[in-house]
Amino acid sequence: MLNYFYVMAGAAIGGLLRYVIADLVQRNSKIIFPFGTLTVNILGSFILGFVIFFLGEREIISPELRLFLTVGICGGFTTFSTFSYETLALLQGAEFFQAAYNILLNVVLSIAAIYLAYLLSKIF
Repeated sequence: MLNYFYVMAGAAIGGLLRYVIADLVQRNSKIIFPFGTLTVNILGSFILGFVIFFLGEREIISPELRLFLTVGICGGFTTFSTFSYETLALLQGAEFFQAAYNILLNVVLSIAAIYLAYLLSKIF
């Protein structure tokens, strides 16, 4: 039963962090492009990779803390549904290049971020 609380508490924190970081990045962007969501997706992928590959594989953290950080915080923090909506909005606005660019950057850079976390976990 406590696992549900860990996930709920982490998701609340992750959701708040997502809003703050995405808003901050987006307000400082000079172009019409969802850089806030992109930033959150890349950062979330890196954090998830770090927790799983560095902290989790070394058993530095408990299974409960891992659940709190991965499913809770990272689950509440990353924004795939927002990414999907923003991509659709770009397509509906006939911004086809921007939509393709958004898909490419979110997918490739998020995978690169989690792979970077994996590589760094093997070095340190």
